[in-house]
This record gives sequence, structure tokens and C-alpha cells, in this order.
Amino acid sequence: MRKIAVVSQKGGSGKTTTVVNLAAALGERKSRVLVLDLDPQHSATSWFSFDDGERGILDVFLGTAKLSDLVRETEVPGVDLVPSSSWLMSAEKALASEVGAETILRSQIQRLPQNRWDYILMDCPPALGTVTANALVAAREVLVPVEAHIMALHGLAQLWTTVEIVQERLNPELEITGILPCRVDGRTRHAATVVEELRRQFGKKVFRTVIRENVRLAEAPLLAKPITEYRTRSHGAEDYRALARELCMQKRKISQ
Repeated sequence: MRKIAVVSQKGGSGKTTTVVNLAAALGERKSRVLVLDLDPQHSATSWFSFDDGERGILDVFLGTAKLSDLVRETEVPGVDLVPSSSWLMSAEKALASEVGAETILRSQIQRLPQNRWDYILMDCPPALGTVTANALVAAREVLVPVEAHIMALHGLAQLWTTVEIVQERLNPELEITGILPCRVDGRTRHAATVVEELRRQFGKKVFRTVIRENVRLAEAPLLAKPITEYRTRSHGAEDYRALARELCMQKRKISQ
């Protein structure tokens, strides 16, 4: 089972869009995916047509609920969800003085049925706080969506440093599996320049796949459907299917 934290400290980078649509694209390939919505804005939860998840995910962090009891089957083939809610905003304050707070989610994931899913995708909050730290400690891989805008490159350096600190202190198995350029507008030189700079700085850590700017991706959550179901032949659907293929190819390399 591959455990992947999808992390970006900047809103609008395509984090939730990537989690939902990558999960759906992997589901099309007959993979079994569990999405953990760890964002108090609960956008992924809403996208999958679930109401506010109430206290559930917060109580997992407080030790009064089991993660396995919160799993819900979605209408998207192959995809299950642990919903989030605005209650999760209380987690940062509640866990501030808790010893070993960063390891809570890892312990809960270890208790899940290990053969039930092929992937766990964690949609993290757009901040490097306690909840995101939990995801980085629980995961083995980090996927970083980056908006194709020059300002997005500055935050990437700080995130990279955070991952290195978690590797050193809490999770030596953690690695960045890929940086994903998102909202790439092929009509502008600026977007192409940002992608080129990403490849110059980070080399093979940048996915070959890029997610093109596509209005259908923006429309999809309004209809509570992943892009693969809403506009199956759109650029957005093509791009996330390409990302799923690339991620599966990584799996073959890892297993060799």
C-alpha cells in the first residue's frame, strides 16, 4: 500500500483537485484508493458528495475515535473516503502540548486493513502545522502540486526543508515522489518558464505530466464529480489519467 501525502502550503495550487481526480483516475485503472481529507475546509469531502464529517476526524486525533470506523464508500469506482469537517480546525490547539502528537495518524493508519487499498492519498491543509506533520510522518511519499506561477516557487523551498526535517527526526522513509506542475496555461510564456525552472531546480523529481489550465476542472466540483466522469475527454481528464499512469510506473520501479 502506497501512502502519499499531497502537500502544498499555498492555496489554489491544485491540491484537492489533484487528490480527487488522481484518486478517480487510479480507480479507473482498478486500483483501490482511500482518500483521507485532512483539510478543515473539507473540499474533497464535498466534492465526493458527502456532508460535513462532523467531529469524526478530529476525534481520531484526540484518541476517541478509530480511523477505520470513519471510512465511507464513494460513488466513484474504487475510491473510499474518510471525510473531514471544520471541526478539524481545533486540532492544532488541542494537540499543541501533546507529547508525540505528530505520530497519531501513523498509528491509526497502521491499524487499517493493510490489503484493502493500493493507495492512501492524504489531502493536507495549506499550512505546515500539526495535522500536516501527522500526514508527513504517516506517509512514505510526498506529492507536491505547484501552480505554474513564479511566486509558487518560493514556498516550495520551505516545504522541501520541512520534508527534510521530518525525514531526519521522525520518518526516515519519507521521500518526495514528485512535484506536479498545475494550472499550466499553454498560451503564456510565463507558465512554460516556471515549468522549465522547476525542472532545472528539481530534475527528475518533477513529473513528466503537467496539469493544463482547464475550465472543466473548475466546474467539476460544482457537480460533485471527478473530471474523469464529468468531462471524460477533456484535457483535465487526459492529464490526470497520464499522472495515474506515471504514478503506476513508479510503483513498478519501486517493486523491482
